[in-house]
Order: sequence, then structure tokens, then C-alpha cells
Amino acid sequence: MKFETAAGDNPIDRGKVVGRATPRIDGPLKVAGHATYAAEWHDQSNLAHGYIVASAIAKGRVNSLRLEEAKWAPGVITIITAQNAGTLGQAGPNAAKLLGGPEVQHYHQALALVVADSYEAARAAAALIKPDYTRADGSYTLAAVTGASKSDGILGQPGDTALGDFAGGFAGAPVQIDATYTTPDLAHAMMEPYATIASWDGDRLTLHTSHQVVDWARRDLAKTLGMPKDHIRIVTPYIGGGFGGKLWVRADAVLAALGAKAIGRPVKVVMPRPLMFNNSVHRPATIQRMRLGAGHDGALIAIGHEGWSGNLPGGDSEGAVQFSRGLYAAPNRMTRNRLSQLDLPEGNAMRAPGEAVGSIAVEVAMDEMAEKLGMDPVAFRIRNDTQVDPEHKEKKFSQRQLVECLQTGARKFGWDRRNARPASRREGDWLIGMGVAAAMRGSPVLRSGARVRLVAGGRVIVETDMTDIGTGSYTIIGQTAAEMLGVPLNWVTVRLGDSNFPVSSGSGGQFGANSATSGVYAACVKLREAVAARLGIDPAKIKFAGTKITGSGKNVTLASAAEAGELTGEDTIDFGGIRQQRHQATFGAHFVEVGVDIHTAEIRLRRMLAVCSAGRILNPTTARSQVIGAMTMGAGSVLCEELVVDPRFGYFVNHDLAQYEVPVHADIPHQEVIFLKDPDPESSPMKAHGIGELGICGVGGAVANAVYNATGARLRAFPMTVDKLLEHMPVPG
Repeated sequence: MKFETAAGDNPIDRGKVVGRATPRIDGPLKVAGHATYAAEWHDQSNLAHGYIVASAIAKGRVNSLRLEEAKWAPGVITIITAQNAGTLGQAGPNAAKLLGGPEVQHYHQALALVVADSYEAARAAAALIKPDYTRADGSYTLAAVTGASKSDGILGQPGDTALGDFAGGFAGAPVQIDATYTTPDLAHAMMEPYATIASWDGDRLTLHTSHQVVDWARRDLAKTLGMPKDHIRIVTPYIGGGFGGKLWVRADAVLAALGAKAIGRPVKVVMPRPLMFNNSVHRPATIQRMRLGAGHDGALIAIGHEGWSGNLPGGDSEGAVQFSRGLYAAPNRMTRNRLSQLDLPEGNAMRAPGEAVGSIAVEVAMDEMAEKLGMDPVAFRIRNDTQVDPEHKEKKFSQRQLVECLQTGARKFGWDRRNARPASRREGDWLIGMGVAAAMRGSPVLRSGARVRLVAGGRVIVETDMTDIGTGSYTIIGQTAAEMLGVPLNWVTVRLGDSNFPVSSGSGGQFGANSATSGVYAACVKLREAVAARLGIDPAKIKFAGTKITGSGKNVTLASAAEAGELTGEDTIDFGGIRQQRHQATFGAHFVEVGVDIHTAEIRLRRMLAVCSAGRILNPTTARSQVIGAMTMGAGSVLCEELVVDPRFGYFVNHDLAQYEVPVHADIPHQEVIFLKDPDPESSPMKAHGIGELGICGVGGAVANAVYNATGARLRAFPMTVDKLLEHMPVPG
């Protein structure tokens, strides 16, 4: 199926199943412990265990691994190193080799895999390996880098953009803001570690692993291992969080495959938590300079956004500047993206890459400008709204309800009770403040396929390699098939995460839900046609509702269509046409209230509200879960989360969940989410958009603005920890 023109009326519009608040259909399995995650396929016979030996230096060379003692340790079967692994390729998304040596590219780069009969034996033997290194000097912080190069691009978009005369417009603006903001390195810190069980059958490899996009995993493994893609099977039905960290193949998958090949037995590799922070990918730190110029009437005249980030050679930049490109109107514009070479672990995709941290700088700068103009921050944002892409004025947004989000949120949150004078509201020892920020996130789609089968009794089976990373994919895919075929949701069985199924978009980049359900929609159209043909009903007149089929004078049960044998519909949806003519994006507004202890500068979130415009909401329950999770993640990034770099030795010191602080339940007391009703026929046949990353964009800015309103302290270096805030606090009265 090709989606090239705006969607008309279709079965999804009935809203009998799609759009209903529905608990996750996979929930009971997870609660009962029957959902099988990557490390839990215990039916593997004769399973061996691998333990990764990681580099203790960040840059240099391994002179010798000194393996002799480990080889003779009890239970050890083999040890895989770069010397005996054979020639390995390097997949495009990976900047560093997944098996290092003799050259070391970053701290905790995998250097060896000890394979033994038990996990304990492999771990004990790994501790006997004492590598001999020659350490080399490296660059580990952006502040220490003297030069930076122009980025090749940001997720397919230009690295730099310009419109009008930014320099002249900014210089001539009556009111100006010129400020620099910094964000730290951040970790995904997902609950499920990187884990893989690998097994071979001749020259064919099966991996039970934790990966967000099945087809990308096959592609990258094929390139890394030098084997045909169709000889690799990926099985990943349940994933305990990814946030972008599981978009690309990691060391666990490659080493498990190598270990299993070497010993002729299945091998399990589970990355220990302390290894995950330095061995895998992270969100790079940024330095961002924001310049805003405005007239006294509040209209922006010039927007300039420059961003710096660092990565290993061949790695991508953290394109923070993309957030400012489409959000506010201004005739004179400039964005510049610069990338420095660092010798830290690899920076790569993390939830709303670029925009999550870019939104902090943009939205704090907007707040600073509103104050300088003497305008209400909500009114200032509304004043600078636009219905066309600010950098491509010939292209309209397919849908943009940012003003409605801001106005709805302001009414619901009680914004009119906010005192514009900082540090003016106090309750006991707590200073109270409110903050606001706008949100915007692109809404891409990817080619996506599915197979839908009608079996005995009128039951429906959906098969696609789409993944569920905790987002509710099982449920919304089941809802889509149920709506299209007129059956209750419990008549639909959804099977995901297996490369034996049709190729889908996978999960990530806010493209998964809209793309994957559209693929299921296309497959259901094919199945409806097959049913019509078998029953002799005009496909244009056939109707599916209440487990019945009507049309062409017939009224029969859905089950009767399967009496002569199973029917199958399989298709893939491709997007083009109308989507290329419009700017497709989601919009939102975040409102936050905080309390700050007047004596200790402790920041406590009191309440949070997100208002979202994201097309048709396929399932308000799972969508809300996505938004409140993203809100929590955004709050953590601005209040407590930070990978602390040791600038001498080039590693993240706090590489575990004891020291890398993430928000817990007590930190997030009250969250509310409002979805605007706005199906978008130019987006897809589902008339939906993604929403999983919209919820994080803008949250950090709203929190920072609330802290300023509470205290009068304007921090521009994040996270806003007590040590930074304390010296700027007002004197207790």
C-alpha cells in the first residue's frame, strides 16, 4: 500500500476499539513472569555463559591480555579475543569496534569474552585476566577541546542553516538575549541490561536478544560477522526499555555469536550494570549559545542557535539546534552545529536526540526574553507562533495546535495565579514557582509491513517484527486489527519481535506506533479483500462489525469465512506524496510547579502538566504512560542526571544506578496529561502521530523556568544540583 494522499473515511474512524483507553494486553504475562526477555530463554540446552572483559584505559594499546591463568580456571571452555575472532566488520551506526584490541578506543571497550559452563565460573576467570596496557593521552571534555568541525548533518538534515540576515537582525533588535547553556553526558539507564543468547545451526545464527529494530539488527550483524543477512534470525518479543540505546547492535550480541560459534553450543551474554554506562552508548554533553532579538511588541526578529558536542571519530553530533528550527517565527535565522573529537564512550541516539537537550536552551532563553520584555511567558510564545515551517515558508504544517496546547495548559494549571516577580511566593520554608515551556518533535514514519491471518472460529493472528520496548505496541497493534476486522480485542493474538515475520519500522524516533499500525492497517485491507473474494461480496461494500460480515445481500459470521481454510493478508505500507508536501510534527506545552527549600536549596517537583497535540491518540492509556515516562526522564535530565567524567582517565565515574541518580516515585508526586482531539488525515491511514518523545521535549526548560520563578536564580549549567543553586538563593527572611 502507498500512502500518497490524505486519508479519507476508513474503518479506524469508527473508534470502537482504536482510541479507547485499554490496558496492555501483555500486562498479565509481565505481572505473572511469563513474558520472556532476552536472557530468559531457559529452554536452550547445554547453555554456556560468557563474561565480558573490558578495557581499564580509555585510549591506548593492549600489549598483552595475559590469558594463561584464566584459560585453566575451572569451567572455562574458551576465551574470545580480537586475535582469534577472525575479521570483523564495523556496522555504520557504530563509531567504535564492538570487540577492541590491540587498539583501545574508549574505556570499558570489550577486549575479550570468557566462556564457561556457568556465569560464576566465567566471571571468576575474567578476573584472572590482567591486561598490560600502554596508555595514550586523550580528550575527554568539551571544555578541553580547542577546535571543532562543522557537522555533516543532523539525522538527514543540514548541519547548519540560515535564513535572512541573522547578524544584522540581531544587532538591530531593540531587545536582545545572548546566553550560553550547558548540558551533561546522560545515560539511558534502562531496566533490562543488554543481553543475548546466541545459537548456531550450521551456518545459520539465531539470537534471542534485546533490540529495538529487528531488521537493523540483522543488517548490522551481517556486516559485522561477514555473513548473509538471511542467515540470521532475531527473536526479541519483550524488551525492558531501550530509549535509543538498543537501536544498534552492541557487544553482547556480537560476542555471544562469536562464543557460540567457537564452542558449538548456545552462549548467553548479559552485560553487567556497571559495564553498560561506558561500554554502550550515551547522550553526549552539549554547549549551546542562544541569541534572540525581539521588538518591544514581543515579535522575534532574529533567532540564533549554536551547538557543540563531542564524539569518537566517525560518530554523530548531538544536534541540539534542530529544536529551534521549526518552533518559532522570526525572519532572520541561523543554526550552527559543531562536533569535537572526544575519546569518551560513543555518543548515539537517546530519546528525542538533539531536541531533548536543545529544548532546554531554547525554552529557558525564551523565558529570559519574556522577562526582559515584561511579557507573560505564555503570551510571548503565542505571539511568535507560526503555521508554516520557519525555515521553509512554502511548506505548511499538516497540523499545528501549539497555541491551543499553551492556552489549554494555562487554564488547567492555573497559570493566572503565577506571580511574575521571582521569589515572591512562599509557603513556610518553601519558595514556590511555576514554569512553562513549549514542545515540538518531528513525526517521521518508516516503511512497515505485517501479516494478518484469519483462522478457525474467526480468530485473528497478527505477525510483524515490530518490537514492544514497554510502549504498548502489542495493544495498539491488536486494537488496529480488531477495529479493521470488527472483532473484540480478545479475539486478536499479536506476535511481535521475530525476523521470521514481515519487516516493520521497529521502535524508536517517535516513528514506531504510527508506522507499525499503518502496516497492520494495510495488511488488514488485504485480508478484507481476501474475505470478500471468498464470500463473493463486493470489496467496496463489505462491512466488518460485531464479528459479522455484511454486504451484497449477505449477513454471515466472520468465522464462516475461515471454514474453508485460513485466509491471510500481508502488505507493507510506503509513505510519500502528501507527507513530503507538509511539515509533519507534534506539539505540546509543559507546565511545572516546584518548591525550593529556602535554607538548603533542595528542589521538589510539586505538579506537572503536559498538553499534547499528536494526531489521533490510538490508546490514551499507553500514550499517557509514554508521556509521563518522558516527563520523568526530562525532569531527571535537568535536576539530577549526569555522567561525571574523570578528565584524567576518560571514563564515567558514576557507572551504576547507585551513583547515576534518576528520579524515583517520591520525586514525581503528580503528573497530568491532556490530549487534544485532532486526527491528522495527512499523517497516515491511522491519522496518528508519534508521541513517545514529545513528552520529554521542553520538560527541562519548564522545570528550570519554575525554579527561577521560585528563587530568582537563573541557572544555565545543568543539572540544577544543590551546590549550583545554593549560592544564588535569596537570603531567608
